[in-house]
Amino acid sequence: MKSNQFERSKTSPTARLRTILLVASMSIAPLSLSPSLAANQPAPPPDQPPVPILIELFTSEGCSSCPPVDEFVRHIDETQPVAGAQLIVLSEHVDYWDHDGWKDKYSSAQFTERQNGYVHAMNLQTAYTPQMVVDGYIELKGSSADIEQTFAKELKVAKIPVRITSAKIDAPSQLRVKIEADAPEKHGGAVWIAVALDHAASQVSAGENSGKQLQHVAVVEELRKVGKLDKGKPFAQDIAVKLKPDTDPKNLRIIAFIQESNEGKVLGATGVKVSNP
Repeated sequence: MKSNQFERSKTSPTARLRTILLVASMSIAPLSLSPSLAANQPAPPPDQPPVPILIELFTSEGCSSCPPVDEFVRHIDETQPVAGAQLIVLSEHVDYWDHDGWKDKYSSAQFTERQNGYVHAMNLQTAYTPQMVVDGYIELKGSSADIEQTFAKELKVAKIPVRITSAKIDAPSQLRVKIEADAPEKHGGAVWIAVALDHAASQVSAGENSGKQLQHVAVVEELRKVGKLDKGKPFAQDIAVKLKPDTDPKNLRIIAFIQESNEGKVLGATGVKVSNP
């Protein structure tokens, strides 16, 4: 989608109302999410691995509504408040705010297009920031009840086991990752890898967030397909990723996930931090 179409959508009344509701709920969600979910969910068996839940946040440093939701995502990433789940977050910075006074150095047209793909796949009215997508097929609409119900629902969904068996720097500015996945009984999907900054910060000097120090988590620097998981066949592959020259190898996390085509449902996911070089 062309950037001017996104410019209209980000300021539409529907998008603004949804953003207002989301931001309002984020101010209380970190305090209420963990106790209520813990009370409503039975304790998982001690030998049962946590259920991975992938949360993609489409955000921008140029959007004044984004910092509270950035903080919410940081909170759930750090505290892991959902019993029996591994909440795996990705912060994907879109580029359609970049002309409004502040150029977000983490932004990419790829993430704008990915967000647009979700809008079409889920028959949503528009793209906007901040916007969260859970497991590739659920739009998190913002109320605390919606957040809790979504996580409770995803805890019951069987996922394809995915593993990152190694992730290390094996040459200057080169990351080598090995991804494995069990054979699916029904159908598989594309295997994706995301290379993300574990944490990031910016001092914003222009635009809607001028004067603010912004904090981010799991900021995606690279996102690409690396293979395909077919029905009845396991997956194992070594992948080499060229890092940006200024990337600190001690500040990286790797996320691997299986996703149906055309921004479809996420069938399995995992994430690790890179071994110190």
